[in-house]
Amino acid sequence: MDDPKTSQSLFGPRARIAPSPTGYLHIGTARTALFNFLFARKHGGQFILRIEDTDPKRSKKEYEENIYEGLKWLGIMWDEGPDIGGDYGPYRQSERVDIYEKYLRQLLDENKAYYCFCTPEELEAQRRDMISRGLPPKYSGKCRHLPPETVKQYLAQGKHSVIRFKMPPKEVKFHDLIRGEIKVDLNLIGDIVIARNLREPLYNFSVVIDDYLMKITHIIRGEDHISNTPKQIAIQEALGLPRPIYAHLPMILGPDRSKLSKRHGAMPVTEYRKMGYLPEAIVNFIALLGWHPASDREIFNMEELIKEFSLKRVQKSGAVFNVNKLNWFNSQYLRHLSLDKLTKIVREYLQKYSDKAELLKEYSDEYLRKVIEIELTRINKLSDLIVLSDFFFEKNLRYSPDLLVWRDMTLAEVKQSLQDSAKVLQQINQKDFLRSNIQVKLFEFIEKSPQYRGDKGRLLWPLRVALSGKKASPSPFEIAEILGKKETLRRIEVALKKI
Repeated sequence: MDDPKTSQSLFGPRARIAPSPTGYLHIGTARTALFNFLFARKHGGQFILRIEDTDPKRSKKEYEENIYEGLKWLGIMWDEGPDIGGDYGPYRQSERVDIYEKYLRQLLDENKAYYCFCTPEELEAQRRDMISRGLPPKYSGKCRHLPPETVKQYLAQGKHSVIRFKMPPKEVKFHDLIRGEIKVDLNLIGDIVIARNLREPLYNFSVVIDDYLMKITHIIRGEDHISNTPKQIAIQEALGLPRPIYAHLPMILGPDRSKLSKRHGAMPVTEYRKMGYLPEAIVNFIALLGWHPASDREIFNMEELIKEFSLKRVQKSGAVFNVNKLNWFNSQYLRHLSLDKLTKIVREYLQKYSDKAELLKEYSDEYLRKVIEIELTRINKLSDLIVLSDFFFEKNLRYSPDLLVWRDMTLAEVKQSLQDSAKVLQQINQKDFLRSNIQVKLFEFIEKSPQYRGDKGRLLWPLRVALSGKKASPSPFEIAEILGKKETLRRIEVALKKI
């Protein structure tokens, strides 16, 4: 069940996300952050952001900044973190080395950890030997009982070493809020490495110390961490620390139920932003990756998700990432925005991500709003506008004269068709140059012209292509209204010169 209270907190849960800045914020980490955020907010608790940057070779500041940017864009805001501080900082692991050293020394002094001097070659030989004997590969314990004087001698000589934790020979049981009781025999794990040295702790050790000192009550993370949980519990018990409550989320899978990869959509969150997805749509979509509400409802804003969210309704099996479903969510959010709001969003998006940003300045919001209005039913994301509607912002369209041809028309017939369209459109006053009037006048001409009456495409197809330069686009009536009379006639003239 959802239990927001533990011995560490009497005022609601403290949940956290602890990404490593060794890469950009991906959709899986964003989903985990969202679930922690929703859980904390639902129960009136705190959501903490911690940066686990103890790998100096792979950790980069740009990745850390990307994590901040992605979470903020999604509206997943933290109460404590490296950028805003808090009562339990520092919140960047590289700034907590002195703290880790203190607890490492405690384990060494209490004979619950030890220095291991085995070489990589020795470890590989041990692993192969165990596998050959049908045993699960684990550390043999060779250095576990080295005399203290030998350890001092090796350290003084600068012999390469790591610090291993003495895994107790027992079974660990823990209750997972999603999966129920889980049992693990620690004998099968062996003595794990918890630090390269006193100043370089590894994940399974540092995360225990951080979660304790930051008073984290609930560890909500991916199921790939289930194997880490018994190791961390053993370290907690060795140090006499309280045990947090665990919940392991289902993995996000590709449509073929394999591990989510880039070909399935496993991209940085900022890439989704560049592709023109709205943050509200992303949040709604990832919230339903492994969690389902009590009803069949699918559209939720953040406040509604907070109200509805419960770990009881998180599934155990993997959640399938379906980009078509994501596109559907995004299209729903786009269509529910007011045209004025959407116009503002589109302009900001195009200015940031389109190569026509400078050209866009020449067009009014009213012009842009009209473009969006006729294209809205054809787009799933904002980047679709760049592909589908670029002709509205181009002075010189590029297309082959053959594209103007409807069915079996000759180029001579296409030329006559465009000339006929130009004559009809020329007769419409500027103030009456609206799609309804344009359609009426062109249809009236078709009705009294035998060459078009049986196939109106012979008039409308060449006109539409002349205005858009595309095989597929909105109707020529809609395009002409937005372009205006002068530009419409100019484009027809340009098309005639191409023939």
